[in-house]
Amino acid sequence: MSQYVNTDQIKFLLHEVHDVEDVLKLPRYADFDNEAIDILVDSAEDFADKELYPYFQEIDQFGVKYENGEIIVHPRVGELMKLSGENGFIGSHFDYEDGGTQTPHMALTALGVIMSSADNTVLSYTGLTTGAASLIKSFGDREQFNRFVPNMMAGKWQGTMCLTEPQAGSSLSDIKTTATLQENGSYKIEGQKIFITGGEHNQVENIVHLLLARIEGAPLGTKGISLFIVPKHRIKEDGSLEYNDVFCAGEFIKMGQRGASTTHLVFGENQNCSGYLVGDANKGLKYMFQMMNGARLDVGVTALSIANAAYHKSLQYAKERPQGRRLANSGAKDVNKGQVTIIEHPDVRRMLLLQRAVVDGSISLALESAKYLDISHHSPDEKERMAAHNLLEILTPITKTYPSEMGQISVSNGLQVFGGYGFTCDFPLEQYHRDIRITALYEGTTGIQSMDLLGRKVTMNNGAAMFALAAEVQKSIVSAQTYHDLKPYAQILAEKQKVMQEVLGKLMSFAMAGDYERFLSDATIFMEFMSTIVIGWQWIKMATSAKEALVTSNMTYGADFYKNQVHTMKFFFKYEMPKTLGLAETLMNDEVLTIKKMEEEVFA
Repeated sequence: MSQYVNTDQIKFLLHEVHDVEDVLKLPRYADFDNEAIDILVDSAEDFADKELYPYFQEIDQFGVKYENGEIIVHPRVGELMKLSGENGFIGSHFDYEDGGTQTPHMALTALGVIMSSADNTVLSYTGLTTGAASLIKSFGDREQFNRFVPNMMAGKWQGTMCLTEPQAGSSLSDIKTTATLQENGSYKIEGQKIFITGGEHNQVENIVHLLLARIEGAPLGTKGISLFIVPKHRIKEDGSLEYNDVFCAGEFIKMGQRGASTTHLVFGENQNCSGYLVGDANKGLKYMFQMMNGARLDVGVTALSIANAAYHKSLQYAKERPQGRRLANSGAKDVNKGQVTIIEHPDVRRMLLLQRAVVDGSISLALESAKYLDISHHSPDEKERMAAHNLLEILTPITKTYPSEMGQISVSNGLQVFGGYGFTCDFPLEQYHRDIRITALYEGTTGIQSMDLLGRKVTMNNGAAMFALAAEVQKSIVSAQTYHDLKPYAQILAEKQKVMQEVLGKLMSFAMAGDYERFLSDATIFMEFMSTIVIGWQWIKMATSAKEALVTSNMTYGADFYKNQVHTMKFFFKYEMPKTLGLAETLMNDEVLTIKKMEEEVFA
């Protein structure tokens, strides 16, 4: 078994918990079966073992260097881009006629967990390329696809997304980058973008930026934003490349993810930067949301993968590190007995169980979301597509946020398992601790995701997504009640459903009264509250599938594997689910303490 992932757990989730077979029945995926999915999983693990895991610390130590407007990254970045292209990873979800293999998103999510657990940093380059190529495929014309995407799929060129600007941050309505129509049909681009992952480096021939800008005369706010393809190098008629006036003004030095360049780009400093409009003018933000939503799911996978790698390292260390002795019934330690490994100490076991509960619950949620993504795009039944779409919409901010926030706590517990060694560079926990912190900021901070969840997803279509999710949770409760020893936990989940309705009733009263600031003021608290319940739902599903395997003796991985699923579910319900009581109390409290009042200033 790999040192950073357990593929048996992933296969269990794919086949026994989330029924990947439901997706494989869709006409688009007719060429896939269970065996093909397992081959993909095993191949990804083999690739990660050989091409990713051996280099992840070396790439971190090499870092990113800025020299005379050029970014220098580890040569392995270029090698990985080419290997990813050769193995079909970058465009694998594309249609056959476009050079893809029509691989289900459920399978791709599983592969992402494996490979990101091996090296979370370098895959940002390939992941962004996939997202940018998909955006061109979805909204660009065929000429744009043919000009840019084949080289991106081959790993020769890289893609990025360029949204954030120095003066605007997450407020995209305030972007100032401009686009002016030229006689040849292209647009002259002028402006700056910051925090652009993979925005510049020396390991690919070209970088294709998907950029948001405002055409002269466009409406103010987000309604006047358009999407452009802006390559680092323009393609001349003979196929050669020429510089497109995209200058790298600097590299952000980061606390983590040091192998991924994060740049400040200046477009059109010399009035010679050309961009190409994607789709219709003033619809750029709508188009970009496809990449943004995909990126949010990808960030969730990155976060859970870092936490996953940290858990497996912690588990390995706890099994090998001898220290101390177990307490006798008298409360004393028998110094005549030999030391035990630290995994025998209750507090270490508690920390390891917390890690596993967070990690495997997050993987389960990511695969659930990916299943809805597949169905929402490719089911021939319109009603089924819409139902899956609603579920995907409401789960996306949670799938991004829970592993990003709780993953930090999980990794921190792993570092604690290592004791003093965890704070040193002798073991990789310190890197995982640094790397995971950015995930709560990437693609919309936790606060933004929380306002999206409560302010948009909970209320959209008169609560259709919330009703759909509640129905799915209820199905899992009914299934769990089939087994006597799962009934108490199913009942707890049912009670949490009722509390959720009470909390929403309280919060919605503010929205209905037009007090939206009060409605959203505790959105982050609501995110934590709802996320904990959703992960509890995932654990009920896992425990029910495991119990079925134990009762029927239809066990692929051995009895202990399935017993461990039930045990971890019980741990989550004892140690994590009770936290919702305090969160609910906070959400229902009438006292307002964070909204600024006109007559006073708390921070004066």
